[in-house]
Amino acid sequence: MGTFKIEGGVALKGEITPQGAKNEALQILCAVLLTPEKVTINNIPDIIDVNKLITLLKNLGVKVEKIGKGSYTFQSDEVNVGYLETEAFKKEGGSLRGSIMIVGPLLARYGRGYIPKPGGDKIGRRRLDTHFEGFINLGAKFRYNREDHFYGVEATEGLTGTDMLLDEASVTGTANIVMAAVLAKGTTTIYNAACEPYLQQLSKMLNSMGARITGVGSNLLKIEGVDKLGGCEHTILPDMIEIGSWIGLAAMTRSEITIKNVSWDNLGIIPNTFRKLGITLERQGDDIYIPAHTDGYEVKTDIDGSILTIADAPWPGFTPDLLSIVLVVATQAKGDVLIHQKMFESRLFFVDKLIDMGAKIMLCDPHRAVVIGHDFKSQLKATTMSSPDIRAGISLLIAALSAKGTSTIQNIEQIDRGYEDIEARLRAIGARISRED
Repeated sequence: MGTFKIEGGVALKGEITPQGAKNEALQILCAVLLTPEKVTINNIPDIIDVNKLITLLKNLGVKVEKIGKGSYTFQSDEVNVGYLETEAFKKEGGSLRGSIMIVGPLLARYGRGYIPKPGGDKIGRRRLDTHFEGFINLGAKFRYNREDHFYGVEATEGLTGTDMLLDEASVTGTANIVMAAVLAKGTTTIYNAACEPYLQQLSKMLNSMGARITGVGSNLLKIEGVDKLGGCEHTILPDMIEIGSWIGLAAMTRSEITIKNVSWDNLGIIPNTFRKLGITLERQGDDIYIPAHTDGYEVKTDIDGSILTIADAPWPGFTPDLLSIVLVVATQAKGDVLIHQKMFESRLFFVDKLIDMGAKIMLCDPHRAVVIGHDFKSQLKATTMSSPDIRAGISLLIAALSAKGTSTIQNIEQIDRGYEDIEARLRAIGARISRED
């Protein structure tokens, strides 16, 4: 297991460019299975979760060629669907939650798709019902081997379009159902669909391949099935979660940082949420400029003067992946904040590590924490800690970079799952961080 050694309390300065969006990449890579023609994808992040999925595609028989940094071609003209029923696949597919999204494309094109219970972050229960109920609505037969935790759907006669109302606006569930529906017979309407920028990007890519999807960007999608899809070229958006991470880093370390090429139009309420914490950030073209907050930052209360509450919600609400960052940033704000994590019940359990560093946090229950800001009058102190998941890991890293002394973060493979070459990029703006085996 790798370890980061971090000397904190150092102001940073410079420019940092976000990687391609992890959550978009996982959807887009699965979509290459829908066509035998060549698909070119640019701005793919070089991170563990994405590289695992690329390896899985190769093992399925997809021809993969790297043509430049972050750019690959994929051709799925000789897919070995039989690989899905091997012990090797059960082990490989179970190590990555994003692998669930190969099921929709394989079901649509080959009439069957199987997946072991997927892995990923341990952030509470993450149900798969939305995925499989969607496939069943399209005419697939579902089977589940409880002993092996192995899921399967089959549609030997093909899929048929239908109207469906999703029981939750699941991002991966919507993506999976959309990828299945594009090759179904007839028309499918999906109400209560997720509408995140990642879903919009997937839909635009599929339309460029010949799909007929309307309502993109809304929670009501209409999909007219087509007989086949062709190749295309697609570029992945910058990662909004990484952009939010760098905003938090700049504020906590009181650093002057410019985040380059952020695709402002796809950030939703993320910038304004950080502004509610008192953070100054400016739009400069398509960049975000954050000045050094030498005098700190003051939380804005609600209109009636009550404590600020920041909660997650499906898009266009605030993404749950950034609540951990907001919580850490709030520890040094002037004022108090209630963090309400509605969507996952175990995502706030890393706060004990921040409390060990001197943060004033009251964990009310698995979903809510009250943060009493220090206003930089008391610096966090260095400690040794372990990263429980990707987003908690980067939050602890930000805390360590702001702390007094040298911190150690263990289990950094969790951070590597979502952040590309992170220590080199941080060192480039002045961070004192090293990786040890």
